[in-house]
Amino acid sequence: MAHKLYQLAKLAARRPWAFIVSWAVIIGLLVGSAALFMGKLTNDFAIPGTETQDTLDEVEKIFPEFSGGTGSVVFTTANGNEFTDEQKQEISSMLAGLEEDKTALVAADPFKNQAEIANAGNKIEEGKKELAANEKKLADGQKQLDGAKKKISDGQKQLDDGKKQLEAGLKQAQDGAKQLEAAGMTQTQQYMQAKGTIQALEQQQAGLKAKQAELDEGRAELETKQKEIDEGKKKLEEGRAELAQGQRQAESAEGMKFVSDNGASAVAHMQFEGQAEAMEAQKREHLLSELHSVENLGVEVYPSTEISSDLNSVFGIGEAIGLVVAGLVLFIMMGTFVGAGLPLVQAVLGVGAGVAGTLAFSSVVDMASITPALALMLGLAVGIDYTLFIVHRHRRQLMQGVDVKESIGLAVGTSGSAVVFAGLTVVIALVALLVPGLPFLSVLGLSAAATVALAVLIAVTLTPALLSLIGQRLVSKRAQKAFDAKQAKQRARLAGAEAGTGAEADDGAGADAETDGDADRGGHNGWTRFTTGKPWLAALAGVLLLGIIAFPSLKLTTALPDGASEPYGSDAQVAYEKTAEDFGAGFNGPILGFVTLPEGASEAEAQKALYETATKVREIEGVIAASPVEQTDDNRYGLLQIIPTTGPADDKTVDLVETIRAAEHQFEDETGAKLALTGQVTAMIDVSEKMAEALPPYLVIVVSLSLVLLLLVFRSIVVPLIATLGFLLSLAAAFGATVAVYQFGWLGELFGVHTPGPIMSFLPILLTGILFGLAMDYQMFLVTAMREAFVHGASPRAACRKGMTAAAPVVVAAALIMISVFAGFIFSELSMIRPIGFALAFGVLFDAFVVRLTITPAIMTLLGKHAWFIPGWLDKALPNVDVEGESLSEEIAAAERTATESKDTDTADKNAARA
Repeated sequence: MAHKLYQLAKLAARRPWAFIVSWAVIIGLLVGSAALFMGKLTNDFAIPGTETQDTLDEVEKIFPEFSGGTGSVVFTTANGNEFTDEQKQEISSMLAGLEEDKTALVAADPFKNQAEIANAGNKIEEGKKELAANEKKLADGQKQLDGAKKKISDGQKQLDDGKKQLEAGLKQAQDGAKQLEAAGMTQTQQYMQAKGTIQALEQQQAGLKAKQAELDEGRAELETKQKEIDEGKKKLEEGRAELAQGQRQAESAEGMKFVSDNGASAVAHMQFEGQAEAMEAQKREHLLSELHSVENLGVEVYPSTEISSDLNSVFGIGEAIGLVVAGLVLFIMMGTFVGAGLPLVQAVLGVGAGVAGTLAFSSVVDMASITPALALMLGLAVGIDYTLFIVHRHRRQLMQGVDVKESIGLAVGTSGSAVVFAGLTVVIALVALLVPGLPFLSVLGLSAAATVALAVLIAVTLTPALLSLIGQRLVSKRAQKAFDAKQAKQRARLAGAEAGTGAEADDGAGADAETDGDADRGGHNGWTRFTTGKPWLAALAGVLLLGIIAFPSLKLTTALPDGASEPYGSDAQVAYEKTAEDFGAGFNGPILGFVTLPEGASEAEAQKALYETATKVREIEGVIAASPVEQTDDNRYGLLQIIPTTGPADDKTVDLVETIRAAEHQFEDETGAKLALTGQVTAMIDVSEKMAEALPPYLVIVVSLSLVLLLLVFRSIVVPLIATLGFLLSLAAAFGATVAVYQFGWLGELFGVHTPGPIMSFLPILLTGILFGLAMDYQMFLVTAMREAFVHGASPRAACRKGMTAAAPVVVAAALIMISVFAGFIFSELSMIRPIGFALAFGVLFDAFVVRLTITPAIMTLLGKHAWFIPGWLDKALPNVDVEGESLSEEIAAAERTATESKDTDTADKNAARA
């Protein structure tokens, strides 16, 4: 690989404009693709296979109107008094206008909603009174009707008795008349009397029939009245059911608040067509302008983080300051503006290409807002460092007198090989983020890996082209003079050491060791002498320091960020605090309940099951309110809004979600309705659990990868173990520092942490992967120099010192640059990126300065030659990756000879001129 990179760099040095134009075209195409195809960023985190995600997918399918983004706005009176009628009217009118112009799908009027809740109780009482009056009226009517029925029944009885007597008398008279007729006595007075009796009785019978008709008519009238009363009773029962439903609705609304108890704060909930954070700039500007238009009436307006945050912005003042500090470090190290500017330009080009490529895919895949920000962060850091490693090597060779183009080839073939290998470790660690199986984390890892890969490609192809054009201007005259003077002093010391050891040639081994020790004393800084001169003290001090810093990591808890983590005093942070203070912490994180209602249920039955489920949830400790908000027309599904007593990131809220989920089967048995939870709060919990499950296997993958890669590079069993254990130590310290600041709140004011809370859920796995790659960078450049010295015959202690002398300055500069870049993101505009920037900055600080520059040389010194032990069979079996550029030994030797001859010729010419 070293020889191929050497040839590639020589080609770029010979034909620089071909490479420059090629990269200009590539970067232009990527930037153009971003401009044409950039989609919307989001803060939604898909977590397949969890109850939250499965339920959310069902909600979006059945209730598409709830699939858009949401947000809220807190209105408060500037004087702390109740809202005036004018203020209420103006706010209500403004919110209605946002619905009319389609800025928001829903902009709920808080005063109207609160009035409906307040009036619900009065309506229930009025309904109860009306039902009682109707019930009494029906009872009185039924009593009167029953009395009338009794009268008709008594009259019917009298009529029936009269009919019997009349029929009996009529029959007797008719029988008597028949007997007289049979006896031929039809002309007798007796017969005439019988006929008169019959006629009288028949007339009475006709009267009874008329009476019966009256009774029948009265009975029919009573039956009509009975039906009316029965209908009234039915309506009364329906009224009772409606009253009971109203009672359930009123009870479900208990605890819900849209206006604070003191009447000085109100919260308006809003719903948008898409994610509020990804709203077009013009639409967001109009929304915020309308919201703040009521401030002239003495109203203060605080939009929530969803409305006030702009996910389309990934670069702010903090990042710019980080770049300025990095530039200062580069200028101090390189001594020229050209030398300092080249790594910065290379990094900006690489990160521009990487971020542009990332954003171009944002219309194809769901992309978290943190994705381009992380690509930007990593791209800047590694882009500067990778170019620095090559430029530093090239600059040193130029000062030694090596030809420009030859030096470029050698620098890329040696340091460039290490850059490629180091970049490969970072890329592999980032690609391994696919292991947890979380889409947003996979996209994040792939985009960051692609940006790092671009930084490597630019470092080994574009850098040699630009160095060819820069030529000797990379080295200032002052730097060249200082280098020449230092070299002269070192040659004088070496000459003196050789003269001293030559007098004691009898003791060969002792003389060699002495030469190593004496020749090694000069040119080393005090820190190198300390770590290799007192290795036990250096190692123990470093381990103890990182162990103490790592201690808070034992209390690590994770969650997703909320409004409390926004910059102190920002609209989003004030809105979060005001909501918690005036309404309750749980109102900052409502839980959405998706209810599957009994199959085949009527509207009333489904509604009853939905409200009964809400009642069951409300009975659980830790719930302020559980209110139905929607029911489908087919009576098959419903939605509940559940308000906890505690905030989104509170442990009690986590316990509440677990309690409700554990009771879901019980609810189904009792109500016939099946409940499932979703929303931002449950997503936070599920993401945290997924991340906790994924971290151990991911850590195993990273550690295994570390051992294998370092075994290939250093051809030693011990060095990979030292490097890996050192990485784990710096990782634990980075966790500890992050927990101390962001979770415990220690030094919170210094880092802008005003509300300590759980660490972001995916920070541990991100930090593990990224810090692993960066730690291996420093390990590669530092220990490679030690191995190079050891292979060329230096004693173990001398090899450590020579390696530190050669590599420590560039490692220090690279680490300071990375720390500066990462620290710039501690005050980023995106709240999610801040703790990542902090953790990476301090992780690099601990790993570079404590693990690599203190503990590693100390332990390597203690182990001596055993640090480089490897079984012979394993040494033969391993492929030669040639990170040190050993295959270029002939080219390096030739270049050094040419440079020496050139310098000797220059010196001779100068001496001749003086003579």
